[in-house]
Amino acid sequence: MLMVAADRLSAFDVILDDPIPRKGEILTQISNFWFNKLAHIMPNHFTGDSVFDVLPRAEAIQHRAVVCKRLVPVKIESIVRGYLTGSGLKDYQKTGTICGLALPEGLVEASKLPEPIFTPSSKAEVGDHDINISYAECERQIGVELAAKVRDAAIALYKEAADYALTKGIIICDTKFEFGLDENGVLTLMDEVLTPDSSRFWSVETYQEGSNPPSFDKQFIRDWLEQSGWNKQAPAPSVPADVIEKTVAKYQEALDLLTKSAV
Repeated sequence: MLMVAADRLSAFDVILDDPIPRKGEILTQISNFWFNKLAHIMPNHFTGDSVFDVLPRAEAIQHRAVVCKRLVPVKIESIVRGYLTGSGLKDYQKTGTICGLALPEGLVEASKLPEPIFTPSSKAEVGDHDINISYAECERQIGVELAAKVRDAAIALYKEAADYALTKGIIICDTKFEFGLDENGVLTLMDEVLTPDSSRFWSVETYQEGSNPPSFDKQFIRDWLEQSGWNKQAPAPSVPADVIEKTVAKYQEALDLLTKSAV
């Protein structure tokens, strides 16, 4: 199966009309880097084939396409949080918990959590919003055994990636993993992994607990949309050119930092 990354971007579960130039190429490079770096933890969707094995005249998409295994997707969003922000912060401020997990008192915006936590959400239909669910509900939806495998894999992947990213000056605040099952029922990492679209990246240099740190990811556009007065229903407003340019620059900076002199 050939997976091609487009330059489109979604925010608040709405696909924006404005493309982000080279986004697909940058995300593919970041994903491929992480798939290779984390391959010792679990299998991934790589087949070992090149794009040209499937499509001989693939020059136009060679930097944004990957040949993948056909997998049966696990029907939950596997989110791991290492820091408190976003919807997790809102839930914590209301209840002291995230997805039913109790957290210590006194945490604020951008607080580092004592340990990374697995906070799944249900996969919504296209156009609908994903819904945060408890781990018990996750077990009900996909089964006790599979839920434990997904949770443990997601946390292990996050911990290793977060430790590495810190050495490159990046804090991985939170991220979303996608998993599937192969023909033998083996849990497999798939789709995209630890990209600016599936994660929140902060700079070590500008990180400060109690504030919303600048990010390398699409949070820049999300913040602009939040301030625009948009009701988060389609269609989304047109994003200014300067916001798009800054977003591309942030994506590229994340790629450069993560992969420079990587071993």
